[in-house]
Amino acid sequence: MTDVNIRVARPDDAAGLLAIYAPYVTDTAISFECEVPGVDEFRGRIVHTLARYPYLVAESGGELLGYAYTGPFVGRAAYSWAAEVSIYLQQDRRCGGLGRRLYQALEAVSRCQNIQNLEACIGSPQVDDEYLNGNSIAFHTRMGYRMVGEFAKCGRKFGRWYNMVWMEKLLGEHNDVQPPVRPFAELAEDELAACGIIVTK
Repeated sequence: MTDVNIRVARPDDAAGLLAIYAPYVTDTAISFECEVPGVDEFRGRIVHTLARYPYLVAESGGELLGYAYTGPFVGRAAYSWAAEVSIYLQQDRRCGGLGRRLYQALEAVSRCQNIQNLEACIGSPQVDDEYLNGNSIAFHTRMGYRMVGEFAKCGRKFGRWYNMVWMEKLLGEHNDVQPPVRPFAELAEDELAACGIIVTK
């Protein structure tokens, strides 16, 4: 893992990141999206996210291995100190520590933004099947997330009903006077470097 760099995503990463994401849509219930988005739409998602939140890429020798990002939790102003997390890795790069690296960088930069809560929305099978198992829940548990809720049979894909769970990790103190959340785009390169993130032009 020493040859892997964590950097800020660029719009021109869209095709490579979409190639990582597409199998999660077509072959799994990890993503509840049912159709693979186009490259232009995916590029737009990256640009939109980076205006306020981190979108991080794991890269080795020019090869994109995975990515993770945060986004708004619910979207109302009072939820500003919470963010929803997402992560996707190349299929053959799972269970090797790459997800932990990405999440550690994501947590570090979220603290720098004054984000206090990270929330993970995770598909949960009633019984493990070929499309979904409990691995994502286990990963988040190892990363320090706790289970906070479950919705029954709220997602339908491949002709099957799946549950959805929310897991949460608290990053900092919740004070009566709370510093405002800093948009990711306003963080300095040295701040990102302290989080283990490389900025490339």
